[in-house]
Amino acid sequence: MPDTFLSFALFTIIATLSPGGATTLATASGVRFGYRRSMPLMLGIAAGLAILATAGATGLGALLSAVPALQVAIKMVGTVYLLWLALQIWNAGRPQGPGETSQIPHGFLAGVALLLLNPKGWAMTMAAAGSFAALSAKPLTLAAIMAATFAAAAVASLSLWCLGGTLLAQTLNTDAQWRLVNRALGALLAASIVPLWMP
Repeated sequence: MPDTFLSFALFTIIATLSPGGATTLATASGVRFGYRRSMPLMLGIAAGLAILATAGATGLGALLSAVPALQVAIKMVGTVYLLWLALQIWNAGRPQGPGETSQIPHGFLAGVALLLLNPKGWAMTMAAAGSFAALSAKPLTLAAIMAATFAAAAVASLSLWCLGGTLLAQTLNTDAQWRLVNRALGALLAASIVPLWMP
């Protein structure tokens, strides 16, 4: 059990640190809003990942495998949502100040939605549920272990990405630099969709 948990913890750290839609969005939020104002988004993403881990541990993965059309539907809805987020980031200008309202969704519910509609999150948690089922013979205990570990790893890794974005923002001095960074982050978020559709 301890060896299995260490392997699982390493898996969650690597999986949550790897670049993708959530990490790109955390970076973009750090650039635009700073770390403190990005916390609701990051906590929402972590909660969404915990929900998916719970679903995987309690057997939802078997349903997804049995109904391929459901997998395609999640991919399609997730793709549309990620493209919409990428467009919001692409079109964002230079922040005008703390009172500025932005079209970029950066709240808790947006973070949860991002994960629930993100096929990478589904694949990661379903694979973990199958590979690390030996953590517990009881589905609810397995769900609790997986949810807590994924959530903690997500908060830690997203914090690193967000802080990187916050540091990057301190180097931006002109409208052109802000536009370049926003467009690069928007393009990266859109590009993160491509692997989701690869066999």
